[in-house]
Amino acid sequence: MNRPTRQLLDAYFTAADMREVFSDHGHMQGMLDFEAALARAEARCGAIPETAVAPIEAACRAEFYDLDALAQAITTAGNSAIPLAKALGKRVANADPEAERYVHLGATSQDAMDTGLVLQIRRGIGLLERDLARLGDLLAEQAERHAELAMPGRTWLQHATPITLGMKIAGWLGAVTRHRQRLQELKPRLLSLQFGGASGSLAALGEHAWPVSQALAEELGLQLPEQPWHTQRDRLVEFGAWLGLVAGSLGKLGRDLSLLMQTDVGEVFEPSAPGKGGSSTMPHKRNPVGCAVMIAAATRAPGLVSTLLSAMPQEHERSLGLWHAEWETLPELCCVVSGALQQALTVVAGLEVDPARMQGNLEQTRGLVLAEAVSIALAQRIGRDAAHHLVEQCCKRAVADGRHLRGVLAETPAIREQFNDAELDRLLDPAGYLGQARRWVDQAVAAHRAI
Repeated sequence: MNRPTRQLLDAYFTAADMREVFSDHGHMQGMLDFEAALARAEARCGAIPETAVAPIEAACRAEFYDLDALAQAITTAGNSAIPLAKALGKRVANADPEAERYVHLGATSQDAMDTGLVLQIRRGIGLLERDLARLGDLLAEQAERHAELAMPGRTWLQHATPITLGMKIAGWLGAVTRHRQRLQELKPRLLSLQFGGASGSLAALGEHAWPVSQALAEELGLQLPEQPWHTQRDRLVEFGAWLGLVAGSLGKLGRDLSLLMQTDVGEVFEPSAPGKGGSSTMPHKRNPVGCAVMIAAATRAPGLVSTLLSAMPQEHERSLGLWHAEWETLPELCCVVSGALQQALTVVAGLEVDPARMQGNLEQTRGLVLAEAVSIALAQRIGRDAAHHLVEQCCKRAVADGRHLRGVLAETPAIREQFNDAELDRLLDPAGYLGQARRWVDQAVAAHRAI
């Protein structure tokens, strides 16, 4: 029986290497890696004969097992570890009947599934760390490249005072840096062994329980927690929430860029490529297809994170249904974020910038975006309220008459008394009213490079 795949949309929404980590093969191999390490650890501690290790290890390869048969067995077993442990035992028995007695000794299904998941997550984290570091590098390069490039700031979707493109990119970079820092902080909590046996007491292993736990954690390169966490799911949920944060920040990047790509803005664009962003009916279209994936991920992630949060109040020592709700949710979150990251890498690496359009947009309001600069300078000479009122009246006249603010200011006696032509030109130059924009770029880049 061939099970259906999701290749049609996966290539767009998910990174192939992340989907491989959380494939059926990856899921099974994670559990089998646990079983092999358990045999090694128990032999190290004298809980099982050393001769049992090699036959068990040899059988712990996912390609040996029939995925379709296991999928059918799960429908009655209730989880994937039960039929896999049975299949593993049979394969070991065929090679060494004596060794079969020691397969899965002292462990419970959730030990294999949770630790297998942690091993998958560790592989997935490696991919996320790689891509976030690369994205940070690209954002740092772009921020420095455009550190002095003035553009309209936008608040409430309206033109505000000028900023620089580098400053906007530095904002995206800062979020990526903080996410990388958060990941380093949570990894020791997250990458923890799950090993508690039937009810979490490890009673089946007697005096060997704690030494085997220590050896098993060493074999797998995982933290040994203070106790099993079968129904304490904060570690996984913390990681899920982190994934949601990453998705949200990538969505912010995608949203900003897609707005800058609008026809009537036209300041920054995704890189062009043959066939990219076209329309089935409109030949002129250049759609932000990479941004769409980032925004879609930011839209999907909260619901997935919510499922993990909702599944936290798990009953007693083993949960019914709530644990099960996690099984597809956390892997899907990893895949969703991986796809958004892939799109972000492509987009940021090839950003296309139109400085002339930015300058044109800065002039679109005929100097009004610099009204604050005039008002603040004037306030130092005639007082804040008087300055604000006077500049406001000039702005209203400029709008009503369709004129540039510079001309209205120049013919207003109260303004002329305070500023000469050179001073007015300086006050209405966007490049002279960028504040700390350059500093924000330098600091964001420095924080990125410090990791």
